[in-house]
Amino acid sequence: MGNIFYDLCVESKNIVGNRIVEARRKAKPLITQRDLIARLQVLGMKIEQSALSKIEHGQRPVTDMEVVAFARALKVPASWLLHLDS
Repeated sequence: MGNIFYDLCVESKNIVGNRIVEARRKAKPLITQRDLIARLQVLGMKIEQSALSKIEHGQRPVTDMEVVAFARALKVPASWLLHLDS
């Protein structure tokens, strides 16, 4: 088994971006970026659409507090966002 951190981050600044997109698209009903931003604001996290887009494309790092907020807003485990469980 390879180094998961290296495998997922070699060209990215975060490992959660692709999972955020996956969770948004699999949600019923679908969660748009705008919906996610609104959910994050309710949780006390302010994020601009451009920042969310950069996160989803692996172009911006994500703090641990942001990972927790994304997990709550998307109703998924933080460990899933971090690829700790498959």
